[in-house]
Amino acid sequence: MKISGLVITYNEQKYIEDCINTLFKVCDEVIIIDSNSKDKTVEIAKNLGAKVYSQDFLGDGPQRIYGLQFCKNDWIYNPDADEFLDEDSESFIKSGSYINDVYDGYEFRRRNFLGDEEIGFACWYPDYACRFFNKKTASPSNDIVHQRVEGENIKRENVHLIHYGWDDFHQIIAKKNQYTDWQSKQFIEQNKKVNSFSPFLHGFSSFFKCYFLKKGIINGVDGFTFSLIQAFFSYMKYAKYLKSKKKNPAF
Repeated sequence: MKISGLVITYNEQKYIEDCINTLFKVCDEVIIIDSNSKDKTVEIAKNLGAKVYSQDFLGDGPQRIYGLQFCKNDWIYNPDADEFLDEDSESFIKSGSYINDVYDGYEFRRRNFLGDEEIGFACWYPDYACRFFNKKTASPSNDIVHQRVEGENIKRENVHLIHYGWDDFHQIIAKKNQYTDWQSKQFIEQNKKVNSFSPFLHGFSSFFKCYFLKKGIINGVDGFTFSLIQAFFSYMKYAKYLKSKKKNPAF
């Protein structure tokens, strides 16, 4: 079974070479949808044999959906540029065992790293992500941030992705801040119903889950810190949405 690799990029020269080389281990084509990168992402991708198409950023889900039209195969492996197959997930895809199964796609366990340190607690593991799916029966959602693959029959497979998402705390907070901007925008488009307690309730419930239920509490300062980061995202997306509605009640 042939597979199309699909990656959306913007200024990903740090990881794009390793990403594409990993993709070609399991894919017979690699499609890059680039949002007008200012670095050498496009040059590197083309030199490695990927097919590159330029598209202004439409949002996480819409950008991936846009890229599907260029994929000639039904099965799609669609990681972020800083995500890589672990040995078990590479073996799973190469085995072809999914071909005769009834599933539309597969969620893999994502191992998140901050620099060289793996975050294996506080809701950061297992961080399931569906990156492998059949485009005939499943598709990325239309969400502009943190899209998910939608299908009737998605299976959680006990294999792993490696995610080198952030170099330091400054970068992780900056990305979370950007994501909350996008999430707030999506709430506006959805005319989501919230009240003044929503930021607090979502932030508190996120912290409680990560710190007390997902092993944050037994991981010292790191457990507390990474629980707070998750709570920050949950809190701020609602706080920003309420602020936008207050400035423009027409939303």
